[in-house]
Amino acid sequence: MPEQTLKDKVALVTGGSRGLGREMVLAFAHAGADVIIASRKLESCEALAREVEAETGRQAMPFACHAGHWANVEALAEAAYARFGRIDVLVNNAGMSPLYPSNVAVTEDLFDKVIGVNMKGAYRLTSIVGTRMAEGDGGSIINVSSTAAIHAEPNVIPYAAAKAGLNAMTEGFARAFGPKVRVNCIMPGPFLTDISKAWNLELFEQQAKWFALKRGGQPHEIVGAALYFASDASSFTTGSILKIDGGAR
Repeated sequence: MPEQTLKDKVALVTGGSRGLGREMVLAFAHAGADVIIASRKLESCEALAREVEAETGRQAMPFACHAGHWANVEALAEAAYARFGRIDVLVNNAGMSPLYPSNVAVTEDLFDKVIGVNMKGAYRLTSIVGTRMAEGDGGSIINVSSTAAIHAEPNVIPYAAAKAGLNAMTEGFARAFGPKVRVNCIMPGPFLTDISKAWNLELFEQQAKWFALKRGGQPHEIVGAALYFASDASSFTTGSILKIDGGAR
């Protein structure tokens, strides 16, 4: 993508302090955008904000936010608009997929947390920001789903269900907020982020031999899709779900 693709835009990324979110924050800032970095741990957001400002000269606003709590995402949106006056790009990237011993052992509290972080908060934040985008100069909303949404394994069923809901929300909001707002979804497969440290990597390497590209993704490999959806390069693309999984299935 050309440099300054997002010159003087404002981008908000939830789950933005690490993993794929961190890569998107850095990419947007290098492309000329000011960024809002939201996650549960303020110190992690602040550290990345300092890095962004030192590397790119763009403004970076850290904000502590639990994406599963509507009051938190409402406060996030209010603070972002108070600071910058607008949001041009929203990335719903916050997610969680905790381990559990069996499906019958999943508690109501755990189930609600997984649905809340992966889907409920994204619904509320998209409703708020998308409405203001549609009333203003438009914008781009990017949901970050998972290939688990279409290939659910027994050990991630609540997570898979939440991400399937995010896929459905993508098309629904694309219709709700068009023509001024585009809403699309990146559906990643296995990426080797910090979360992958909890995997059985020896087993994963055996499984990856069946992928078309025969490996897991590196975090920076999400950037091309994120910049495409965030920028005018995708001006006639909305309601789309882009699978990025190295040909895993």
